[in-house]
Amino acid sequence: MLDDEGNQLGVLPTQEALRQAMERGLDLVEVAPTSVPPVCKYINYGQYKYEIQKKEKDARRRQKTADLKELRCTPKIGDADLQTKIRQAHKFLTTGDRVKFSVKFRGREMTHPEIGQGILMRVVQGLAEVAQLERPPLLEGRFLSIQLLALPQGKSRPAPTGEAEAATAAKGD
Repeated sequence: MLDDEGNQLGVLPTQEALRQAMERGLDLVEVAPTSVPPVCKYINYGQYKYEIQKKEKDARRRQKTADLKELRCTPKIGDADLQTKIRQAHKFLTTGDRVKFSVKFRGREMTHPEIGQGILMRVVQGLAEVAQLERPPLLEGRFLSIQLLALPQGKSRPAPTGEAEAATAAKGD
């Protein structure tokens, strides 16, 4: 038996423990039912439940949820505008959010979805060091979209080899 301050009172019969709890205006709560003999404690159960509820509410408030941020463009987007969108996506990914990048096709643009796929692949390459592809390109109505997920902290992609080095060497010539 433990009192409300955690002091041990020894082994008491159940009826005696209940009577003492009533005298103190507290509840008798079984703390460790599997031990022999079971351990009980005098506590104000209403206050105990309130404190647990408060701790859970505080934990939910401090918890960071990953939001899904969406960035949209059209197949006719310029290079500078696309770089701005990539920087924006980079900012979202570093704060822990997921990013959905969509290309919206209008009118006859629907006949050339490969242009949209090229734009999305440029986005993936631009964010390769901070993001991984969560969902491959998917055509939903007039939108071609991908979802990107931030890489875990401390992990970064190794430097690309092969084609990328050849492309940078060709640009330098």
